[in-house]
Amino acid sequence: MSIERQTIIHEGPGGPFESTAVGDPDAGVQPGLLLFPNFFGTKEWDFAKAEELARMGFKVLVVDYYGQGKRGTDMESSSALMQELVADRAAMRDRLLDALAQLRKLPGVDGARCGAVGFCLGGKCVLDLARGGGDIVAGVSFHGVYDAPPFPNAAITAKLLICHGWNDPLCPPEATVALGNELTAAGADWQLIAYSHTGHAFTANDVPLDATKTFGFQPDTNRRSWQAMQDFFAEVF
Repeated sequence: MSIERQTIIHEGPGGPFESTAVGDPDAGVQPGLLLFPNFFGTKEWDFAKAEELARMGFKVLVVDYYGQGKRGTDMESSSALMQELVADRAAMRDRLLDALAQLRKLPGVDGARCGAVGFCLGGKCVLDLARGGGDIVAGVSFHGVYDAPPFPNAAITAKLLICHGWNDPLCPPEATVALGNELTAAGADWQLIAYSHTGHAFTANDVPLDATKTFGFQPDTNRRSWQAMQDFFAEVF
């Protein structure tokens, strides 16, 4: 198996964008996955995750949702880019749907078997892609953000797995229950796993867990949630 990376420059709403395709070019037709990064935007951590997914049998597109040349360098600059993106959820939805279209254009992607995974803001992207009618088979949110867009959802056809840190201050219990109610009302096939002693960014192995266990890497949750994703994908793909 030879995993390769390829830069993909593509036009889209508010573009151009610079995403990265990751996969084995000799593997033939495979399911496709979008990987939505955290709020820093695309970086080496995401490419390495994409390579893990490629070794599982997927063609992966690491999505640039900010725009070519727009990357966070610290908390302040990343927060500014994130706020600009989420200020217009309809425009954000259109970018996500365009990313799905770009995934389906990649050589060897089975367009009928596509999914998405996302981390932090990327988890919100997974949910908004599903809310926006993205015809994916499955979506997985890791420590995502759950607030619904200010307009009605399209029909949600994706099966969804939400991996959630119970101590996450960005998504307290009332926000988590609201998401469950929202997805249930939409008729979605969803499951949520809440992990104890776990906060936001529990997959970020470069961020130490804070004393209150509300933010930072949690190795047990990271391992368990990644396994939960694999089990979920084994069922839906």
